[in-house]
Amino acid sequence: MEFKDYYKIMGVKRDATQDEIKRAYRKLARKYHPDVSKEPDAEARFKEVGEAYEVLKDPEKRAAYDQLGANWKAGQEFHPPPDWDQGFEFHGGGFTGAGAEGFSDFFESLFGRGFAWSGSGAGRTEFSARGQDTYARVLIDLEDAYHGGTRLLTLKHTELGADNRPHIQERTLNVHIPKGIHQGQHIRLARQGGAGIGKGEAGDLYLEVEFRPHPFYHVEGKDVFLDLPVAPWEAALGAKVKVPTPPWAG
Repeated sequence: MEFKDYYKIMGVKRDATQDEIKRAYRKLARKYHPDVSKEPDAEARFKEVGEAYEVLKDPEKRAAYDQLGANWKAGQEFHPPPDWDQGFEFHGGGFTGAGAEGFSDFFESLFGRGFAWSGSGAGRTEFSARGQDTYARVLIDLEDAYHGGTRLLTLKHTELGADNRPHIQERTLNVHIPKGIHQGQHIRLARQGGAGIGKGEAGDLYLEVEFRPHPFYHVEGKDVFLDLPVAPWEAALGAKVKVPTPPWAG
């Protein structure tokens, strides 16, 4: 899978403002629109520009993309770093991949996960609006799934600064981990999402749970597995070996 340099595709610098990105998109969209362009690769370029703009126009997607760093070059073999988006808050359904039909494998590998909720911000009126729901993926210890508990979790979100560029901010929340929670389940934190407008209440925050890697155990569904190393002669002749059992499972 090839890395996509969205800044190069748009012809803007990495520190470009949102207004500069919007102007660049309008110029390129007019140039490569298949209905008017005479360029031989107009359709492909038009899709490529649309994909780049889908990421760079959104302060949250752009900030997440920027976390990959500036050392990647267009066309390089790319695999997303493990847990690259962990703890990053997204509004309006997170990585929904909405409208992503025809986008590249690179885009889908980063932003194609999605959640089940639409985060539509329902309840808008002339003077009030409910805040958007926000979504983040968090890592917890396997032990917490057995016993439950309360943990401090740090989340990242974006805010537009005075330079009209997205900047990453952090906040820490005291989160109750329900006993018996499974990987992939969600924890809902009422009114911890986007701020409401006027008298509208804040949206909710949904945390998608995943387990941190454990040195001995891994989880598949509701089952916990241990990869037990044995010597070739033990496998051939049979033997008794000591197996570490989870100390928290008793």
